Amino acid sequence: MVQIISSNQIDKAKWDACVANNSNGLIYATTAFLNTIAKEWKGIVINDYETIFPLCIKQKFGIEYLYTPPFIQQLGFIGNNELVTKNVIAAIFEVVKYGSVNLNFSNTNFNVLQQCKVHNNYVIDLNQNYQQIKANYKKSIDYSLNKASKQNLKYSKEISFETAVKNYKKYNKEALQHVGLVDYNNLGKLLSALQQEEKVIVRKVMNSTNETLSIAVLLKDNKRFYNLINYTNNEGRQSEANYFLYDNILEEFAEKPMLFDFEGSDLPGVKNFYEKFGAVNQPYFHWHFNQLPFFLKWIKK
Repeated sequence: MVQIISSNQIDKAKWDACVANNSNGLIYATTAFLNTIAKEWKGIVINDYETIFPLCIKQKFGIEYLYTPPFIQQLGFIGNNELVTKNVIAAIFEVVKYGSVNLNFSNTNFNVLQQCKVHNNYVIDLNQNYQQIKANYKKSIDYSLNKASKQNLKYSKEISFETAVKNYKKYNKEALQHVGLVDYNNLGKLLSALQQEEKVIVRKVMNSTNETLSIAVLLKDNKRFYNLINYTNNEGRQSEANYFLYDNILEEFAEKPMLFDFEGSDLPGVKNFYEKFGAVNQPYFHWHFNQLPFFLKWIKK
């Protein structure tokens, strides 16, 4: 049984239980995340919330389309992927004819993948001690960690996420032009709510005069720590503070039955940074489809 349900009619408890209880259920698909970050969304529900798929929807020129909202990396089908049939895909096309959406790492067994582009996402298994994690570091990281160790850097917990978001926004102004003021306001609301549930972790690195050089905002659920926001200033880059930051984060959270999710990346420099920590690529998929009538398809192109 396949249903398409408006977000305000979804059984939140069952939806969130599906996300929590399945390995492919990531924090982005929780009702709290979607209700705050997405302007409008519906849910495909198969059977009694055995498999779900959040459909984030926008409208342009009177045409509804699927999109992936800012600060959401992966959505796609969550739960039992064996239930994803051609009829389920056809049900999506009944709602929207055009879409550009990120599917999660597990969505590898249905026919739309031939239309997908693969993106990198690097993860580290934290369910081992720190020395085991560090043994997987690339040799090329030694220079940066050694340099950082001579800078009198201090690793510290932080309560406030506002400074990190503000600096991240300023630093990525050009690169993330599609992310607007409303999106950052929504992110602030989300982080405030999740912080009340102890699902937000902020860690920073300071110099000898207690100035913040590098800072990260992590999200936490029952399976992963998510590297949502990271910002390093010029002094921090010169002192390799970001290497010092993540080395300490991995040491702090080692021996937990969780994954550390770096949230990307396809950018060569960022990809290289994550790989130096021994992170393993767990790719996800960008699905673009265009089922619009011929004349609208031509205009869209």
